[in-house]
Amino acid sequence: MNVDRLCRTVIAAAASGLLGAFGAQGYAQGYPSKPVRMIAPFPPGGSSDLIARIVAQKLSERFAHQVIIDNRPGAGSNLGSQLAARAAPDGYTLLLTSVTNAINMTLSRNPGYDLIKDFAPISKLAIGPTALVVHPSVPATTVVELIKLAHARPGQLNYGSGGNGTPSHLSGEMFRHMAKVNIAHVPYKGTGQSVNDLVAGQIHFVFASMPVAVQHMKTGRLRTLAVTGAQRTPLAPDLPTVAESGLPGYAFDSWWGLVTNRGVPTPVLNTLSTEVRHVLRLQDVKERFSDLGIDVLQSTPAELASFTRSEIDRLAKIIRETGMRDD
Repeated sequence: MNVDRLCRTVIAAAASGLLGAFGAQGYAQGYPSKPVRMIAPFPPGGSSDLIARIVAQKLSERFAHQVIIDNRPGAGSNLGSQLAARAAPDGYTLLLTSVTNAINMTLSRNPGYDLIKDFAPISKLAIGPTALVVHPSVPATTVVELIKLAHARPGQLNYGSGGNGTPSHLSGEMFRHMAKVNIAHVPYKGTGQSVNDLVAGQIHFVFASMPVAVQHMKTGRLRTLAVTGAQRTPLAPDLPTVAESGLPGYAFDSWWGLVTNRGVPTPVLNTLSTEVRHVLRLQDVKERFSDLGIDVLQSTPAELASFTRSEIDRLAKIIRETGMRDD
């Protein structure tokens, strides 16, 4: 290749790079130009759905285009997450992720997606404990009494969950393992469904996410024994943690984040990150989250990526220790 031809090749490559950069920037400046879909991989009415709707409403106001919630429940969040992973990398499909996704990276034999490789992080959204709630007919008013009851009735008590691999499932298996009790797991298609059956007396107890449990905590239709976090919740400061009320060392929090497809142009990712973090700083959003018993947990994309990797590793250890299975 002669010098003139080499120079033309270099100039063409540089021009192509500049056009690509300007094109991506122009795309970002016009983003979004149509409605955005946010996949919530659980049924309506559960924690993920409630959080998604709060964030989507505020993003819609910022974007001047609707952010539409698409509930895609099934397989412990895997079905909706698979759908999101296959979407076009254009920034018009978002996925509400949660601790369930991190659990499924170890628990599911074939989740159908890779939480790290297939998605680009946007921001953390929220964190909060689950609540140990029992039906009023269960003769236990404390965690210690529930453990004693389970020992006295081996194999007779059961707990419901939002499905295999969900926080309520992991919370229950941690309880079973650490308390050394023989209890049965009854999976449902969502935490809301398990709590409805608990209210009806079909099962004995549930580790319910705070957004779902809080309404029943207020009405008294269920008896709340404790929360699973390392700290008490400001929503019910008199309610003890599981650890301080009979099971030292027990601690588990649910969390939620927002991602999009890997390959979305960087300027679009930056727009999404900026707008989501703006929404999470709004006082009314903080108050609505607080009313649900959870806290805002905003972050940079890099922080969410690091957090997700560490959670996958941490939860894998818990799954191995408890012998938790994808029933």
